[in-house]
Amino acid sequence: MTGGGRGRAKTPASDLYFTSRPRAEKFLSAAETPVLWIAWKMLIGNRVKYLGIVFGVVFAALLIAQQSSIFCGLMLLTISQIRDTQGPDIWVMDRNVQYVDDIKPLSDTELFRVKGVPGVEWAVRFYKGVVRARLEEGTYEQMIILGIDDDTLVGAPEGVFMGSIADLRKPDAVIIDEVGYKRIWPGQPLRLGRVFEMNDRRAVIVGITTASKTFQSFPIVYTRYGQAVQYAPRERKVLSFILAEAAPGVPAAEACRRIEERTGLQALTQRQFVSKTIRHYLTKTGIPINFGITVLLGFLVGTAIAGQTFYLFTVENIRQFGALKAMGTSNWMILVMVLSQALQVGVVGYGVGVGLAALFGVFTKGLGRLSFYMPWEVLVMTAVAVLVIVLLASLLSIRKVLVVDPAIVFRG
Repeated sequence: MTGGGRGRAKTPASDLYFTSRPRAEKFLSAAETPVLWIAWKMLIGNRVKYLGIVFGVVFAALLIAQQSSIFCGLMLLTISQIRDTQGPDIWVMDRNVQYVDDIKPLSDTELFRVKGVPGVEWAVRFYKGVVRARLEEGTYEQMIILGIDDDTLVGAPEGVFMGSIADLRKPDAVIIDEVGYKRIWPGQPLRLGRVFEMNDRRAVIVGITTASKTFQSFPIVYTRYGQAVQYAPRERKVLSFILAEAAPGVPAAEACRRIEERTGLQALTQRQFVSKTIRHYLTKTGIPINFGITVLLGFLVGTAIAGQTFYLFTVENIRQFGALKAMGTSNWMILVMVLSQALQVGVVGYGVGVGLAALFGVFTKGLGRLSFYMPWEVLVMTAVAVLVIVLLASLLSIRKVLVVDPAIVFRG
């Protein structure tokens, strides 16, 4: 029956499929953007599932970035005193020293042997140790004591904001770090002239500096080398390190090689000593394993949440994908649509997750309770992990969409 309206014959599904192809091809040939826009509208059509997918990625990105940044912060603590000791390029020590806190004292005569090596401009003594201090209140506190050269004051802190480094030449003079001062005397204003005892010897605070936190988190006290060995427990050998500088025109690495050949000691550039210390903590402690397990759990949980929710989203929209295929959309374009949805979720989840991790770092840094350092390597590693998560999450969905029968759109 033909004619206006009610008597019009129904077009078979197969005819509708084939007659729709030219229109679809015309629509798709204009640009890829409309299809990607359709993918985006499908993605945010069900807000609950969309937020569920994003939550999984956010959780993974947050946990990976946060734990990796805390790990990097801890590694910075292990090398903080190497980085804070500005000036010398070369650290000379016993051959068996593995990291900066692995002190194996040298004989004082080693200083003159190092000075006599060709290519060494100068060399000075440096003491590092841990002592117990008795405060005016009668309590005791563990402190890290650093003894710098008496004559040149090489190794002195650069961040002194109360007092002066030159005041270290006064009798019993010490400079303490600000964080350590506040830990010993919480809630009290910074004040010079405070007196305490180390090894039954008087120490007077003549300066306060901003030193980096250490792995041990003890207060840090700077004094002259001759004074430091008086504060330290009595030992036959007390020289911890020799700080040296290469002569002009001699690379630091070459000077280190000559020192090792002539003296039999271990000589490292500052960069090499930093790497050696970090390598020790990476290989000889459980810190990397503990943080690695946490990061792996975040990755697995994020993948599971995002994958399950993304699959449910695809199943719910399977008829829409079938309709697109019925209109002539190729499997390749369908694949692009699914991957674009996954990448859109990944970008949003990565941005929110890393942003929350950064806010966590700012908050904890303000409290001064947790070490947090987020270098660009953490951002790149987190981005790669998120990319892998969204790709894994979309695998099952891709297979489900590619094998869908276009005729599903005409079924009840």
